[in-house]
Amino acid sequence: MIVRLRSLVTRWTAAVPVMAIVLLVLTWGRDLPGALVALVTAVLAGSVLAAVHHAEVIAHRVGEPFGSLVLAVAVTIIEVALIVTLMADGGDKSATLARDTVFAAVMITCNGIVGLSLLVASLRHGLAVFNAEGTGAALATVATLATLSLVLPTFTTSRPGPEFSTTQLTFAALSSLVLYGMFVATQTVRHRDYFLPVTRQGEVIAAAEHAGLPSARTAMTSLGLLGLALVGVVGLAKGVSPTIESGVEAAGMPHAVVGVIIALLVLLPETIAALRSARRDRVQTSLNLALGSAMASIGLTIPAVAVASIWLSGPLVLGLGSTHMVLLALTVVVSSLTVVPGRATPLQGGVHLVLFAAYLELAINP
Repeated sequence: MIVRLRSLVTRWTAAVPVMAIVLLVLTWGRDLPGALVALVTAVLAGSVLAAVHHAEVIAHRVGEPFGSLVLAVAVTIIEVALIVTLMADGGDKSATLARDTVFAAVMITCNGIVGLSLLVASLRHGLAVFNAEGTGAALATVATLATLSLVLPTFTTSRPGPEFSTTQLTFAALSSLVLYGMFVATQTVRHRDYFLPVTRQGEVIAAAEHAGLPSARTAMTSLGLLGLALVGVVGLAKGVSPTIESGVEAAGMPHAVVGVIIALLVLLPETIAALRSARRDRVQTSLNLALGSAMASIGLTIPAVAVASIWLSGPLVLGLGSTHMVLLALTVVVSSLTVVPGRATPLQGGVHLVLFAAYLELAINP
């Protein structure tokens, strides 16, 4: 019976990404009727689940922290491609798209995913335990990248409005790439043990959780299907975005809410993977996914839009408003206090979730 269930899982997780790509090709650039929107949404949800499955297969093969890095970088690269595409097609409305998407990703990952992971792990196991050294390094990098890219443009004077000059944008892009590259080297080479799950006594869990590793062929197949699934997720999310925009406008909500909804859809694979790790008491893996995604979102998006701005017309607004800067500052402070002890109770998870709820409330009702 177990073998049969595994066979069914393998079949649908292979079929759904291919179906998503076919549907994406058939619907790209077209107005979708209501019935087709429902189909696209169902396939999008299936692609999210398939992406999580294949990411876990890869993570099992290569081990931590490489597994969480693969998922975070793969999602972010495709997300960046989507942002640049929308900026090229969006006209004046796209001026704040990169800022809104990156900030949404930071708040979703640092408060939403982190809060859910800490809450699930602490309720299920009594305490959520993780490595403060690795998590603190990741948080410091996220805070620096967010400040350089999203806060400083509000206060510079070379350009009117919350924009960088060409020289400033180049510096921010290069700084983002350098910091992200240094973090990846730290995470995967020099101090890999800082990013591995730990026991309640603080000992690093270096061994795989399961004895049997997937074969190299299975892992490579999952890597290809993961790419297809993620392309399907992001592409289909773009396909349903006109319907989302219409619903947002009909509800009288700000246009920025569209970016939040799309970011939530795109980050679903990381969210589900992080929650599964938290349930298994592998909170460090959950935090690697959350903070790694936030870092990759800034570290890869800002250089990409800096290059794209060469041929894109119109302003590139990166600076946050005062409300969002307060939320970012509070997130950094709360996250620091959460990370320092190396363990968390349901209270810490609840605090992060309240911050995330506040962000959503202010996005809907600024």
